[in-house]
Amino acid sequence: MILNNAQITAKYGKPNKTGKGYLVYIDLPFPMIVAWNRKQTVKRIQCHYLIADRLKKALTDMLSHYGIERIKELQINVYGGCFNYRLMRGGTELSTHSYGIAIDLDPDRNLLHETSKTARFARPEYKPMIDIFYANGFINLGREKNYDWMHFQTAL
Repeated sequence: MILNNAQITAKYGKPNKTGKGYLVYIDLPFPMIVAWNRKQTVKRIQCHYLIADRLKKALTDMLSHYGIERIKELQINVYGGCFNYRLMRGGTELSTHSYGIAIDLDPDRNLLHETSKTARFARPEYKPMIDIFYANGFINLGREKNYDWMHFQTAL
């Protein structure tokens, strides 16, 4: 289920520009490459404290399923961001990234308006990854709406 902003705010609180009061760091089970600077890697990221354990478990489950070499090959390790205080692209409401309850992966090959015809994450080899996110309480906008395949957000 895709939560609306009222439901998100009721559960996760009102976001702020710094994330103070609700963001925590999680250590990643595998290093990620920063999408906008491929020479930079991250070993931990910030997310809302209420999703931290589930997000880390989803990533750990992916590592168990695929192994690090396959994760790199599929570019599941390309980090597109988690916390980013901003409006939804083209919208007037805050993005779920403002709350730290969403993560983008491999954004260059799963563009915002791409459909299942061209988005990489729509391919069969990524189905286990998406299923793992769902098993951990996240949804994928690609699966739900057939656009923004890079985007995974909490459904709880």
